Amino acid sequence: MKMGGLFSKDKEKKKESRVTDQDRAILVGKLALLFNFTFDQRKFDPLGCRGPVIRVCHNQLKQQRDKLKQYQKKINVQIEKDRQVAKQLLKDGKKEKAKLLLRKKKFGESLLDKTDGQLENIERLVHDLEFAQIETQVVQGLKQGNESLKKLHEILSLEDVEKIMDETREGIEYQQEIDELLAGGLTEQDEDDVLAELNAIVKESMPEVPSEELPDVPTEEPEAKRKKEKERRQEEAMLAS
Repeated sequence: MKMGGLFSKDKEKKKESRVTDQDRAILVGKLALLFNFTFDQRKFDPLGCRGPVIRVCHNQLKQQRDKLKQYQKKINVQIEKDRQVAKQLLKDGKKEKAKLLLRKKKFGESLLDKTDGQLENIERLVHDLEFAQIETQVVQGLKQGNESLKKLHEILSLEDVEKIMDETREGIEYQQEIDELLAGGLTEQDEDDVLAELNAIVKESMPEVPSEELPDVPTEEPEAKRKKEKERRQEEAMLAS
C-alpha cells in the first residue's frame, strides 16, 4: 500500500510538472504582446508568474466590463430610438427600411448578451482553471471580448438613425453601412424575432377593431321602407271600414 501511495504521489508530481518554465514564459510574453503588459525580463521568475498573469487577466476583465457597462447604457437608448424610427418608416410605407433598423436593433441586443456572457465565462475561467489552461481559453476569451466590444462601438457610431428616412445619397450610404455591419451577424432565430417584431409593430399601428357587434346593415332604403309601412296601414284601415 505504501509503495502504491508513493507511486501515485510520483504520478501526481509528474502531472503537475506538465507546465514547464518555458511554457510560463511564453504565456506571459503572449499576454504582454496582446495587452501591452510590460515586465522586466531580468527579474522574471517563471515559477512565480501565475500572479502577474492573473492580474493582467483581471485588469483586462475590469476594463472590458467597464466598457460594456458604458455601451449598455448608450445602446439601450439607441435600441429604443431604432424602434421608434422603424414605426415611423412603416407608417410611411417603407417596410424594408423599417426591417433593416429592427435587424440593427436585434444585432445590438444579441451582441450585448453575447459579450456579457463571454466576460462572465472568462471571469470563471480565471478563478477556476489551472495555469496550463489559461493560454488556450482565457486569452482567447479576452480576444473575443475585445472583438465584441469593437462591434458594439461600430453600432454606436451609427446612432443617427434618422438618416435612413431620407432618400438622399447620405441616407443610402447610411443604409449600406448598416448592411455591411450586419452581414452574417444575425442567426436564423434572430431573423425570425425581427419579423415577429415587425409584424407586432404593424399590428400596433392598425386601427382597433370594435369589441361590440355592429347593428345589421339595413337591406332596404329608409324612404322605401316608410312608404311600404304607410301603404300597409292604409290597407288595414280600408279593411276595418
